[in-house]
Amino acid sequence: MSSLNASFYQNISIVRPEYFFIIGLSGIPYSNYYYIFLFITYFITIIGNSIVLLIIVLERSLHSPKYIGVFNLALADIGETNALIPNMMKTFLFDSQYISYNACLVNMFFVFLFSSIQSVTLVVLAYDRFIAICLPLRYHALVNNTSMVLVFSAVWAFNSSIVALMVSLITRLSFCESNMIQSYFCDHGPVYRLACNDNNINKFMAFLITGLYLVAPLVIIVLSYLCIFFALIKITTWQGRLKALKTCVSHLLLVGIYFLPLFCTYFAQLLLSLAPNARVISTSLAYAIPPMLNPIIYVLNTAEIRDIVQHFFKNRPAPSRENLSK
Repeated sequence: MSSLNASFYQNISIVRPEYFFIIGLSGIPYSNYYYIFLFITYFITIIGNSIVLLIIVLERSLHSPKYIGVFNLALADIGETNALIPNMMKTFLFDSQYISYNACLVNMFFVFLFSSIQSVTLVVLAYDRFIAICLPLRYHALVNNTSMVLVFSAVWAFNSSIVALMVSLITRLSFCESNMIQSYFCDHGPVYRLACNDNNINKFMAFLITGLYLVAPLVIIVLSYLCIFFALIKITTWQGRLKALKTCVSHLLLVGIYFLPLFCTYFAQLLLSLAPNARVISTSLAYAIPPMLNPIIYVLNTAEIRDIVQHFFKNRPAPSRENLSK
């Protein structure tokens, strides 16, 4: 009877703090310089990705399946950056480390949602390259604007549901000992580990999210490029191989700068037992840098976007002497 009463009491006494303290970036030497770097990163990310979005919307020649994916990636980059960096800058500018319970859950939802969209978008772009190189005659039948819009609509709906489930399960946890989050945002792992009641379902969701949006996407991308590699071998001329491979360079760079820092951080944490400050800085950089580099890579390595940018600057009217004298 006592065990039944204890179980009943545990179910009805969920302890939720009024707010959390985000302490991941506190106590870091020369943190002021790091916050300045984050501000510059934020500015470049928003401007760069906004330009990419604007170019794709205004240029009809870019209304193609590949650039629907690029548009989606730029949108996710802006979303993730806005979910992460402004809250970090608030800590620096106003010396404010606290965040309300509900705001913490909202922050967790949007960071994980946009990060998952980035990951799955890279998979869809790998699929686009796989069909273009391995099944070129069926490309327009399998990959078109309608199919890409449907795919990304399904991706947004599915990812929103999974991330919403992960966040909603936090509400069943009691935080009766500490409300100090050892991270730079309301990270799922550091939050559920603070709980003083059973958090096994939250631990399962953490493994599920990692598997769905980190491990599985990278495995699929690697397999798709193995197929592309074997298809390139069948091309008789080196010129043909290089021409086909050149269309994959931008995507390979995006995959590298997204997945490699995250995996390096996780492996370093497992093998070397990183200090909390080192883990927080490396993870925050792994999330902040790729959205900044993505538009730069597409402008420099994608011929269509590069030509449009060059055409824009060439056709700008030069200021006349009369206007300068005025």
